[in-house]
Amino acid sequence: MTTVFTGASQPARRQFLRAAASCAASSLPLYSLAHSDQTPERQFAPQPGAWRTFEVTTRVDIAAPRGQTRVWVPVPSVNTAWQKSLESAMNSNGSARMLADGSEGARMVYAEFDAAQAQPFVEVTSRVQTQNRLQDWKQKSAPSESTASLAQWTRATALIPVDGIVLSTASEATRGARTDVEKAQKIFDWIVTNTYREPKVRGCGEGDIQTMLETGNLGGKCADLNALFVGLCRSVGLPARDVYGLRVAPSAFGYKELGGISAKLQGAQHCRAEVYLQGHGWVAMDPADVAKVMRQETADWIKDPRNPVVAPVNRVLFGGWEGNWMAYNTAHDVVLPNAKGPRLGFLMYPHAETGGQRLDAYAPDDFRYRISAKEITA
Repeated sequence: MTTVFTGASQPARRQFLRAAASCAASSLPLYSLAHSDQTPERQFAPQPGAWRTFEVTTRVDIAAPRGQTRVWVPVPSVNTAWQKSLESAMNSNGSARMLADGSEGARMVYAEFDAAQAQPFVEVTSRVQTQNRLQDWKQKSAPSESTASLAQWTRATALIPVDGIVLSTASEATRGARTDVEKAQKIFDWIVTNTYREPKVRGCGEGDIQTMLETGNLGGKCADLNALFVGLCRSVGLPARDVYGLRVAPSAFGYKELGGISAKLQGAQHCRAEVYLQGHGWVAMDPADVAKVMRQETADWIKDPRNPVVAPVNRVLFGGWEGNWMAYNTAHDVVLPNAKGPRLGFLMYPHAETGGQRLDAYAPDDFRYRISAKEITA
């Protein structure tokens, strides 16, 4: 069965590695520092303008069903000045339909299969348009949003508290900042200086920021480091949100860690962040990708963000990102419709249950899902 839709719109704490972060807790204006060696600076300069169209296909196969089976596949549900979520089509040998989580706005294809179905599958193809983002800091023309509409982006979630150690850390990091932009810059710099990319973390991490701060272990991946950015911002009154998505194409600037291999995107999930700044509106942020370039772009772990490989990325990702990535949603504390298992901290991966047991979404080979994308140029 193929169906087409037109798109408009406390898990257990993770066990972190025991090695503690030893970076100094300074908050330098890293974006303005020049590198000190003579190596030419790499190019990373995405400019807004041209739209790109991608067709993204996710197929889930349940290899060993044990009774009734349910599958949830996220679909793009973000429509902004930098992304248009278009139509989604589905094909399945079960009963499949489009649903939303009910409160957070995350859209998904939900498929269910009775116990007699020996080879359950669902395939979802979504079309999106994306473009590069780059903040023009000289312009202050963004329309203001109401206090009520921004309130949900300053609240606490199950994994992102905004009091206690989160608030005290943010207060220290933003000491001396007077404007929203200065606060956001100091928090961004604090993340780049004090946290680090830890490749051994499974998937994109879990985003349990209280545990990170309490243990002093500040290593993680995007769902950890960008959630920490969001939590620190929220705790000092800056509306902020994670944006959960997928890298769909290689970087146009030669950064292997900032792109995806279009034919095989399972494992290419990546969350970014946005912060609402008065006079500028919602602004793109991605300190986690700065950390990724520092740790994984070269054979050596780069410790200095002024390094010519890192400097342009560090500069651009405060206010911009490349449009080789699409967003699924900005949802936290997601309740999967009809699920037996617990709610999710976020929805960025396909999920499935069979025989009442949740399968491991971070193990796509066992779970048997595949994601691919192709760019539509005609």
